[in-house]
Amino acid sequence: MVLYQIYPRSFADADGDGYGDLQGVIDHVGYLELLGVDGVWLSPIMRSPGADHGYDVSDPRDVDPLFGDVETLRRLVEELHAAQMVLIMDLVPNHTSVEHAWFAAAVEAGPGSPERERYFFRDGLGDDGSRPPNNWPSVFGGPAWTRITEADGTPGQWYLHLFAPEQPDLDWSHPDVGDDLERTLRFWLDLGVDGFRIDVAHGLAKPDDLADLPDDVEIAQLVVDERDARWDRPGVHDVHRRIRAVVDEYPGAATFGEVWVGPADRFARYLRPDELHFAFHFPLTGAPFEAGAVREAIEATLEASRIADSAPTWALSNHDVVREVTRYGNGALGTARARAMLLVELALPGITFIYEGSELGLPSDFSIPHDRLTDPTWERSGHAEMGRDHCRVPMPWEGTQPPYGFSTADRTWLPMPGDWGPLTVEAQLEDADSTLSLYRAAIETGRSWRGPRTASVEWYGAPSGCLAFRRDNGVVCALNTSERSVPLPEGEVILASGPLDPHTGAGEILPPDTAVWMRPR
Repeated sequence: MVLYQIYPRSFADADGDGYGDLQGVIDHVGYLELLGVDGVWLSPIMRSPGADHGYDVSDPRDVDPLFGDVETLRRLVEELHAAQMVLIMDLVPNHTSVEHAWFAAAVEAGPGSPERERYFFRDGLGDDGSRPPNNWPSVFGGPAWTRITEADGTPGQWYLHLFAPEQPDLDWSHPDVGDDLERTLRFWLDLGVDGFRIDVAHGLAKPDDLADLPDDVEIAQLVVDERDARWDRPGVHDVHRRIRAVVDEYPGAATFGEVWVGPADRFARYLRPDELHFAFHFPLTGAPFEAGAVREAIEATLEASRIADSAPTWALSNHDVVREVTRYGNGALGTARARAMLLVELALPGITFIYEGSELGLPSDFSIPHDRLTDPTWERSGHAEMGRDHCRVPMPWEGTQPPYGFSTADRTWLPMPGDWGPLTVEAQLEDADSTLSLYRAAIETGRSWRGPRTASVEWYGAPSGCLAFRRDNGVVCALNTSERSVPLPEGEVILASGPLDPHTGAGEILPPDTAVWMRPR
């Protein structure tokens, strides 16, 4: 299965305000059919003030007017279903927006009130309570605590937010939190959505004592140090069992968890039969373009899948990471390597996620003026980290100048590079050698392989700097990450990510930075 991640602000703008919207997605369902994907993962479209671009939800059972309304989403579901595609929605159960009715009531109600028990409100340290309750940092920089001003105007309690201050964490030990999420799940499932991608699925339970973290704990964005008590608590599994019980009432619906947990055995716990159906495993996303590292990432994901008896998931990029073209070196080099890794990814068993724009070979190495940056990481880090805006720039559809058919507005929510004309959908669609054409060919070819397949691969011997594996359908995928061309075994070449060496005959020599699918003799 191949699912296509749509970041709705950046996919297509139908109403001309510079922001993508649901009608823009509806207008491009035909493009998704042309690409050949099986469905869509839709990043957040619930009502939100947008401090973290939809991951700060003020009403979980409504569509934000920026994107349309509930009826527009219903039409999108119908259009996708008519095209034999599914829709997976983003779900944000770890926190709300500060504009959520619950949080507003908590601030108004005061210390010790039942309203504050749905969140983590605590008194500060020191005689005047001016220090945060513990030393926890925010993922976006700075402390994970913000002090409020009480209704009488005095400095008050602090509240916990593992992300931005506009995203207060919910206390999942409070019964109201789970009850409300059940209503949210049923609301969207009744509308026809096919499941949920669960944001921060490993972070929904906190330790009772909220104790300080050890000084030497490595604090990195989302990558979890096992001693970091903010993540992967035992209680998180009770939350997922509750979610699963509701989703199981809707045949065919599924959950996909964002689980940043390293050890395979701990990751597999999230995939027990009464918890998540699937979970994102990220080793391949972060692996450098080096055969040993790629193989290690593949083996780690397959091992986690084997332990859990669940289908593995694969992704080379998403809305939070540097695009693969840039990650692998930029320019022609980065493009060649990204194309090669696509063939590796699509040859693997399980579910593949493609982030919008990857099929166009979009880079993320361009400059965005500082006054146009929107990611909260930029401000929270004191301008030390640029944030994730560069991988969220709108899609270029046609033409030679911004906004490339994304919008009729002169100013899009993030500025678009002026040299993307050759990368538009229009420019690549009829070019047989384009990255878009490679994606279409690879997805179509892979579709013919579908059927009962084991979640495993058979590794072949390969020259230094290369790897090769065989699927149970007989297809071999070979990747060359070295600096020299290497011979291929005799056989039929099905698809190559780039030109094979012309000097000794196509199919006999695999150049550097290239991958191939073939059936050996």
